[in-house]
Amino acid sequence: MHAWFCFDLQFAHRGERSDFDYFSEMDTSAGWILWTMLSCFTALDCTALRVTVRDSTVEVIRGDSVVLTCSFFTSSPLTRLNIIWTLTPFSSPESPIQVIVYDHGQVIENPSLVGRVAFTGVPWSADIVLNDTCVSDAGVYRCMINNPPETADPGIGELVLSVLAPPSLPVCQWDRDIDLGGSVTLTCTVADGAPTPQIRWHKLNPDKLALPVNMEGDLTGSVHIVNASSQTSGLYQCSASNFLGTQNCYVNLSIYNTPDSSSGLLQGVLLTLSMTLMMLVLLVVILWLHRTRLEVKDDQCYNEIRYTTSLKRSFV
Repeated sequence: MHAWFCFDLQFAHRGERSDFDYFSEMDTSAGWILWTMLSCFTALDCTALRVTVRDSTVEVIRGDSVVLTCSFFTSSPLTRLNIIWTLTPFSSPESPIQVIVYDHGQVIENPSLVGRVAFTGVPWSADIVLNDTCVSDAGVYRCMINNPPETADPGIGELVLSVLAPPSLPVCQWDRDIDLGGSVTLTCTVADGAPTPQIRWHKLNPDKLALPVNMEGDLTGSVHIVNASSQTSGLYQCSASNFLGTQNCYVNLSIYNTPDSSSGLLQGVLLTLSMTLMMLVLLVVILWLHRTRLEVKDDQCYNEIRYTTSLKRSFV
């Protein structure tokens, strides 16, 4: 088909030339046409297997389905067609994986993707559909096509898939509740989100105030508070956001007023005096009870002696 298309191009511009002009240039035109047809056949043979990708970059929201297109042209029968899709994940670029394979009429899926990946129209199309997408599906996809007996190298198409996701719920942490004049660090960490979430810290009450954030990597932002005062106490909010959504976490920070050393010493002295006074009172009570018991005992002994003397006198 391509050869006849090349032949027709040579006569498309013949116009209304005379028969004499036409026949006088027949030999030259015939040679030119023969050379053009040969060139077309040669080009057809050299480019028999061609692979094209419609979109070099594709975006999908996490959880949705996406079709990855890969078109090919071949001049040979499709009885020995071989299609291989691979993925080089953004999360581990050093470990590419095989996604799905079509070989001699059989389809082989990656065990971790069974039920989520499939061809849409083999053998006529190398397109695949990826269902229930997740963030780990993002990366560079390559479709490699070979169709023996063509001896040329396999055709390769390449595209980049980005899986978009709102931020996950961030986790707020802090060192500890602090004393007046002390320092504390508030930390906010979000597990995932694409595009990378932006982390912000705000003090919500008693006065709303935006705080400077120190980023520790892409997904962790912290705020360092020094010389804490009573105004430092309150509710703090961390927000992680991208264009798909925002998630928040909170910290309720309390500042304690620690008594100074002089008041502490005074309290210690007062406590010591109180304990001493209590011991003195207890000692007085013990001594009084002891004295009372002795007096009672002496009275009993005196009465007993008097009774015995009078008894003896009666017998005499």
